[in-house]
Amino acid sequence: MRRPLETETESSNPAALRVYAQTANTALRPRVRTTLTPSTFDAEPSNSSDNLETGPNWPSTLTAEQEERCYDPNDTRFTFVDGEDQMDFELNEYKSLRAKMSCGHTVTPTSLIDWCLWQLDQVLENYYFHFSPPLVEGTKRCNKLLSYQEVCKMTALTVKEMEYFEETIARLAAAEFFEIKPCPKCRTHVERTDLSNLCVHCTICTADQKKIYYFCWQCQREWKVSGPRSDRCENDGCINKDLQLLQTCKTISLPAVEGVTDCPSVRACPKCGLSVEHSSQYCKNITCPRCHIEFCFVCLKLKLECNKTSSPYKICPSGVAPRQTSIPVWQRK
Repeated sequence: MRRPLETETESSNPAALRVYAQTANTALRPRVRTTLTPSTFDAEPSNSSDNLETGPNWPSTLTAEQEERCYDPNDTRFTFVDGEDQMDFELNEYKSLRAKMSCGHTVTPTSLIDWCLWQLDQVLENYYFHFSPPLVEGTKRCNKLLSYQEVCKMTALTVKEMEYFEETIARLAAAEFFEIKPCPKCRTHVERTDLSNLCVHCTICTADQKKIYYFCWQCQREWKVSGPRSDRCENDGCINKDLQLLQTCKTISLPAVEGVTDCPSVRACPKCGLSVEHSSQYCKNITCPRCHIEFCFVCLKLKLECNKTSSPYKICPSGVAPRQTSIPVWQRK
């Protein structure tokens, strides 16, 4: 797991200053002891690395070593308890006092930040994010949603760190509900309103160049064909890589599903079009990590419809659906 709030230690930087890190809004965040350098969060993340798929980078001025953040024992806003740090999955044995969250988990600032950043990493792959603690016991999940205000308070986020969380979550929300990409020429984010047309108009470049500028949503180059197209433009190498993957991926068997021995390993979600891969384990149904519908990986029908005629562990009456030749367009509400 990435160590998120890494700052220089006194041994690596003699000029480091031990302070009580105070924030502009003391109602949201506690006072914590930490070692900081004056330049720790001075630099802004590079715009070249910011995009809707990966979000902004965690501030690059942080070093490889981090001194633990500790709760102030005199801060009366916290309920301090004895016991293990239930978010310390790497067994770092943080020395901070343990504080109890609203869900009942006991945490330290550093371990909770680790957990929240890990969840942000997951959403970059799975398109879904919420602040939620892990397991309660065994395989039982906590499923308690934490407010952003509580996370800020319990983790002692600095202003820069709050900006990172808020900007990343905002970008993810935008990507969830809108088709947005940066213009390849001016890098201004543009929304594609017609999801069946790859030709997109950039108003900023049009105003700057004094002529209409269009670019291809798929290959991210200037548009070179007249009229709308849904498959490709005339630039060399403009292909739909997701569609190409659907047509060329290997086939797999589903050992737990009777009769399924030659099924494409990648499918496009029948609702939103996201490419998903089956693990070859368990039943034939799969949940899309983006739109969250459940569908049958074999016949491509929604789970509720498929279950009317077959078991999750038997091949569908219609057999294995052929490779998909088009990708469904997500009709967001």
